[in-house]
Amino acid sequence: MFLQFRQVLVSLALATLTLTLQANGFAARIDTTPGLKGKRYFIEEDGIKRTVFEHEDTGATIDFVTNSGICETTPGVNQYSGYISVGKNMSMWFWFFEARHEPETAPFALWLNGGPGCSSMLGLFEENGPCKFSNNESTPSLNPYSYNEYANMLYVDQPIGTGFSYGDDTVNSTVTAAPYVWKLLQVFFANFPQYECRDFGLFTESYGGHYGPEFADYFQSQNAAICDGHLEAEKIDLVALGINNGWYDASIQEKEYINFSRYNSYYPLINESTYTAYLNACETQCLPALQNCTSTTGQLTECNAAQTACDIVDTAYGNYYPSFNAYDIRQPGTGPSFPPDTYVAYLHDPAVMKAIGARSTYTECPEAPSVNFWLTADSSRSFEATLSSVVQSGITTVMFAGDADSVCDWFGGLACANAVSYPGAPAFRNKEVANYTVNGEVKGTFKSVGKLSWLRVFDSGHEVPAFQPELALQVFKQTMQKKGLFST
Repeated sequence: MFLQFRQVLVSLALATLTLTLQANGFAARIDTTPGLKGKRYFIEEDGIKRTVFEHEDTGATIDFVTNSGICETTPGVNQYSGYISVGKNMSMWFWFFEARHEPETAPFALWLNGGPGCSSMLGLFEENGPCKFSNNESTPSLNPYSYNEYANMLYVDQPIGTGFSYGDDTVNSTVTAAPYVWKLLQVFFANFPQYECRDFGLFTESYGGHYGPEFADYFQSQNAAICDGHLEAEKIDLVALGINNGWYDASIQEKEYINFSRYNSYYPLINESTYTAYLNACETQCLPALQNCTSTTGQLTECNAAQTACDIVDTAYGNYYPSFNAYDIRQPGTGPSFPPDTYVAYLHDPAVMKAIGARSTYTECPEAPSVNFWLTADSSRSFEATLSSVVQSGITTVMFAGDADSVCDWFGGLACANAVSYPGAPAFRNKEVANYTVNGEVKGTFKSVGKLSWLRVFDSGHEVPAFQPELALQVFKQTMQKKGLFST
């Protein structure tokens, strides 16, 4: 019914400034503002007002609601939520929040959760978004340490099938995921030109150790094509990359995973004999297989073999720690944990879904997108070289990790930081870590040389902004300001 109605709208002459129609229960008004890079019209359906914009350059459509009143309730702060069609039958969910202070000049940042296939609503509601759930409340309250205290923030559910996104999922690797996010940004800025031409930051976590380097590198290559005149598109002024507890390189992190389990600063998760046995298995089975998987795209047979070899070690090893939460080893493996997942029930509320323009039932980390990545052995592929290219290109980069997380532990994160190749690499590797303070209070240890910073965060699990929100906002600001980390 909506498609038929849209065809009616498109076929109408645009001779007048606005045109209001009543058909099939909809009310619509066409926008003929000069300079639009496409067709825009406004729809009211079931009491909800939506804006639809058909992007001329890409053929994509953005369909969203304005100022739903959900999550961000700071007076005067705009928000938009809805869908962007990034391909045929591919509706990608986005939720945007203006900066709480001077949004017309504030920088712009994109947040992506990992998985692969985990929703960025995790980050929005549990970590660094404008609202959070406290004290077992069923509705959220404002988060004073939200990243939109400093920047205009965009949260995206990708790939298709993740979170609120729906349709046909053709993404099966980190490399194939990047162009869809680029396309989403192109459509977003075409509809919201007031936010373009800003310093742009990409922040992510967990599988973001893959996403972050690859997406940043892809953005840079697209920018180069624009500058060379080979591509007509909106340049993304990428200045910052932040990765929280990232999975970068299995050939480095598989071994450090076992070292962390024995020698982390909280308590050993395995005894010495188990440590020796599994370190030997890792070195004789997993790591040799990974040496044959050196491509981010090809070598399917070799990378599948490496994935299988490492999975055998990891699965057997995992049998030794069922009693604790792998994302925060200080917490038990069963029962309530922090941060709470209260937000999931909230997003299942039909009234909330209607208000924000959601058209599919929310799923936090669905299996299907993850399986697609598993079939290409994507997690076994190293993005260390890609990360090095990003740092070499002049992007201010911070790698940080909560020290109670065993999934993407800080041992492996530090080893990956030390392996980054860039002009400052020798000095970075040789530099001793120092205390990192927030308003004079020690919150971790760090080192910073040139465009690369590393930070170990004390008393934090996998989702650092949930455990150390004030620190996370300080790290975000310093990185967006194109500075290396420094204590306050």
